[in-house]
Amino acid sequence: MIDATHDPQLRSWVESANDPRSDFPPQNLPLGVFQHGAGDLRVGVGIGEMILDVGEARKLGLLDGDAADAAVVCRGRLNDLMALGNSHWTALRGKLSELVRADTALGKRAAAKSDALLVPQGNVAMHLPARIGDYTDFYASITHATNVGSMFRPDNPLLPNYKWVPIGYHGRASSIVVSGTPVRRPSGQTKAEQADMPTFGPSARLDYELEVGLFVGPGNALGAAVPISEAAARIFGMCLLNDWSARDIQAWEYQPLGPFLAKNFATSISPWIVTTAALAPFRAPRSGRASDDPQPLPYLDDPRDRAEGAFDLTLEVYLQSRTMRERAQAPVRLSRASLADMYWTPAQLLAHHASNGCNLVPGDLLGSGTVSGTTKDARGCLLELTWRGSEPITLPSGEVRRFLEDGDVVTLKGFCERDGFRRIGFGECTGEVIPANA
Repeated sequence: MIDATHDPQLRSWVESANDPRSDFPPQNLPLGVFQHGAGDLRVGVGIGEMILDVGEARKLGLLDGDAADAAVVCRGRLNDLMALGNSHWTALRGKLSELVRADTALGKRAAAKSDALLVPQGNVAMHLPARIGDYTDFYASITHATNVGSMFRPDNPLLPNYKWVPIGYHGRASSIVVSGTPVRRPSGQTKAEQADMPTFGPSARLDYELEVGLFVGPGNALGAAVPISEAAARIFGMCLLNDWSARDIQAWEYQPLGPFLAKNFATSISPWIVTTAALAPFRAPRSGRASDDPQPLPYLDDPRDRAEGAFDLTLEVYLQSRTMRERAQAPVRLSRASLADMYWTPAQLLAHHASNGCNLVPGDLLGSGTVSGTTKDARGCLLELTWRGSEPITLPSGEVRRFLEDGDVVTLKGFCERDGFRRIGFGECTGEVIPANA
């Protein structure tokens, strides 16, 4: 629901949050986990260039009622808060909004205790925001699926089940890393088209994938499905996600069971979770389907999801090579796409995942799949952007890229903006490719 926390006129006593360029104005209030020095992991709220310590706010008596109850469970990771559900999330967001505002009595009390409450973002280490027990990656962009399919199956690019069922695969939770963690080039089996047998060695076709991660809130019991009408309320929030992919390894191993070692060596996520409450002003109608497309089966269809199940979230990919950094050249934007164009909505992904009785738990992560648009500059990975390497791109340094090279830094960004509301952002998800093990 859109409420007073989304008022575009809100201003904070944290001055950097009032900068119109800030990803974290008082209307956003993303949650993350940070560590100051050798201290304990703490739950914080991103506000401008600062982090507000939620536990310290509770200790100082600045949170009460359901908001205080919610803050009590913010101990090092966000799983327990995710499990509480909407009423506590709403109470905590409302109280935090009041706390960071410049014009409230609570905000004035908090400002007087700013030395205890705030820490600069640049002075801390960010950690994974939740204990991620399970990770599933979907394939929800019909444009991405069609592009990739046309490379490998020109006569039949989109398999017949795609428009009926959300396609996904179970990823590896243990190799999910927070933004800023280097990503080592993986080694694996590959087979050249004309070769008689495969070889083992470092991937030569390393790629990124521009995605959004969805964090599950309250879960479901084993054997119990989640109705589509309830699925949206089970999503706590979103982050940026880079599903690093070794395309040459993937091409050899994906048949007959799909992605495996080409995907599970690393998945990077941004450290801040933008809650679905913060995203309420940016909901959008479900992406339109072609007139001859089938309508979703009843368990995947809901009037509210049709009306506002998508999110108008702009996503971008930037690349900076080692040579560009040495020359002080800024990262170059490779693509810009919108999550609103996805064929399947976040609620449909969650409802389908639980439709067979699979038990989701708080902190589980669902990936959207590569977000791609219909224009070339909206393609969400190098496989599409260079069309399997046949259309290389030239960087500002003069370097040519078909796939990623060692030393390349990939940065994902995301933001929402709409007339009548304050722009909010997701921060960044970055990773530098480092050489394979010898």
